[in-house]
Amino acid sequence: MSGMSEASEIDRTGEAGGAESGRPPVGIIAGTGFYELPGLTEAQHHEVQTDWGKAHAMTGRWHGRRIVFVPRHGGDHSIPPSAINYRANIAAMRDLGATAILAVSVVGSMVPERGTGSFLLLDDYLEFTTGRAATFFDQPGQVVHTDMTTPYDPKLRAVLAVASDAEHIDIAQRATYVCTNGPRFETPAEIRMYAQMGGSVVGMTGYPEVALAREAGIPYAGIAVVANMAAGMFDGEISHEEVSAALEATKAPLFALLGRAVQMI
Repeated sequence: MSGMSEASEIDRTGEAGGAESGRPPVGIIAGTGFYELPGLTEAQHHEVQTDWGKAHAMTGRWHGRRIVFVPRHGGDHSIPPSAINYRANIAAMRDLGATAILAVSVVGSMVPERGTGSFLLLDDYLEFTTGRAATFFDQPGQVVHTDMTTPYDPKLRAVLAVASDAEHIDIAQRATYVCTNGPRFETPAEIRMYAQMGGSVVGMTGYPEVALAREAGIPYAGIAVVANMAAGMFDGEISHEEVSAALEATKAPLFALLGRAVQMI
């Protein structure tokens, strides 16, 4: 249920090809600091009732493409990471017709050369959450084992790589996302452990979102936006003000990258 061309057939000009009416919407999920899509037209708010509860989403047209947009934390950042209804969000994406999802994750970096303001393309994850509803298949009689060899869709990742080149945006081509429960930040000892296990960046919302998209058969790709170096990677403490300033500085390139990508899918 990909809804995409092979990577070799990507339109490298970024121009929308074919009849727009024949192309399904692209889903965008964003987190801290990214609560709206600038320039979204024909915007409509939807309260979607799913089998797993309600989800709130916006639909509209962005860069000439139909979009389904979900801010994970709500428009006012009122939902903490462990309380997000990930199942309802992914089900709403499916119900509103999205056949590809581009997800933005705000992260702390464990890679010294990828500091504040960096972008990374996710290709794997490590999960350290507790108590989250992490599957659609949790009822008696539902025995479904979903393959997670490639949790982040290679074709979508290729689109994002080409889009970043077109927009002259430096983006790391591979990164392993470590998901913690939050809402607290991690300790320096935890960060050392995650780094030794192969983690590149750390956040609180990437799981179970990526796994649920895989279960739902919706191709999903993740862009990590570095808001700060992880605990113990620098002198001092993580400051909310510094994180907010860092995210503000990434908005223009991030939206340029996403805008280019949605035209190419």
